[in-house]
Amino acid sequence: MEADEFRDFGEAMLKYITDYLENIRDRRVLPTVKPGYLRDLIPEEAPEDGEKWQDIMKDIERVIMPGVTHWHSPHFHAYYPTANSYPAIVADMLSGAIACIGFTWIASPACTELEVVMMDWLGKLLDLPAKFLASGSDGKGGGVIQGTASEGTLVALLSARARTVKAYAKTSGYDESTFLGRLVAYTSDQSHSSVERASLLGGIKMRIVKTDGSLSMRGDVLKATILEDKAKGLIPFFVVATLGTTNSCAFDNLDEIGDVCVEQKIWLHVDAAYAGSAFICEEYRYLMTGVGKADSFNFNPHKWLLVNFDCSAMWVANANELVDAFNVDPLYLKHDMQGKAPDYRHWQIPLGRRFRSLKLWFVMRSYGSKKLQEHVRGQIALSHEFKKLVMQDARFEISAPVVLGLVCFRMNNKSEEDNEKLLKSINERGKIHIVPSKLHGLYILRFAVCSRFTTSKDVEFAWKEIQDATTDLFETKST
Repeated sequence: MEADEFRDFGEAMLKYITDYLENIRDRRVLPTVKPGYLRDLIPEEAPEDGEKWQDIMKDIERVIMPGVTHWHSPHFHAYYPTANSYPAIVADMLSGAIACIGFTWIASPACTELEVVMMDWLGKLLDLPAKFLASGSDGKGGGVIQGTASEGTLVALLSARARTVKAYAKTSGYDESTFLGRLVAYTSDQSHSSVERASLLGGIKMRIVKTDGSLSMRGDVLKATILEDKAKGLIPFFVVATLGTTNSCAFDNLDEIGDVCVEQKIWLHVDAAYAGSAFICEEYRYLMTGVGKADSFNFNPHKWLLVNFDCSAMWVANANELVDAFNVDPLYLKHDMQGKAPDYRHWQIPLGRRFRSLKLWFVMRSYGSKKLQEHVRGQIALSHEFKKLVMQDARFEISAPVVLGLVCFRMNNKSEEDNEKLLKSINERGKIHIVPSKLHGLYILRFAVCSRFTTSKDVEFAWKEIQDATTDLFETKST
């Protein structure tokens, strides 16, 4: 494909993308295809001769779109948001054109330098403590873009593991491997499954700490569990506190947990994958009180801050502890500027990395902090509109506090099986999409405000669809 043809193809694709997003509410949010649908629509082997780009474009609607779940539809209310905006799309285009693999500073200096500065920009928007910023930490702290919050948790766990075994080996004189089997990490019974998975990948025991009636992990329960393990000869070394759980957007008591971790000399990692975006608004920063006691903090701009996937922002108070854990330094990766700027390959699991900071740069410059705050506040307001609608129908109840953009609800005086039937009916009707969860064993339905296109009318539409599905299933009338 030559340049002129590329321009034509690119213009056609830009038009298609714009038309797709601007008219996405007209599409059925959840596809009806069955596993294996796509194989029958395309040849068994790649073509020997190249095809026209016009033919490729035609097949997007025929082959791809029938199997797409439209995450950016205003009728998509499942999971949590995945962000999307035109500036971020354009930034990904430029990243794809530059196509650098920024594992070291010299591999593409702009890739590293922009990331350092963008992570400081973003950290300042959240009002993170200076120790997490490259510009305010005497060179020790700083931020890095991971692919997902799951990666961030694993990186923090492995770094904490390395720090702990080295310290014990140094003071005891024994080999580091002597202590690995005694290490134990902690998280709440409401944390994301990726936290427990990180412990499996790291070969570490994970203790699940019971939360209180507000679904929050508290300091006293955590401390009691830690002391119990110490009495057994185990070595507590790592705690994950969640701000904005996936199940219900609950918040662990970070301030209390931080005190315990400081006292016990344990690495504290904060997983704020969804809720972290809300901290650009001053009125929600109380939810991260105690963050200064943490060793690492992570949230996903690609969930709520209009930055396309993947872009997971992680900050550490002492980046040397990441480098010590991941440093493998072959001759072919060495360069003359080592030590004068980060080599981000030492801050992550993979070696290669894309130019993801372009998305942050384009989005923050295009919207500005005020428009980003308006976006977050607007979606939170929509969730409270939905909450009011639920509370006006006596057949339903709110199952957890509504803090940000998620509402947990269920049918009153109905069994788990009946609530499951309702969820299945709602999704089979295909007009909206929601998913369930369980809170201390109670089956609930989750309604998340996800799309940047969602309006009050869409919230009302979704609630009417839920009411209609309920009436059709159980033949009751709203009161």
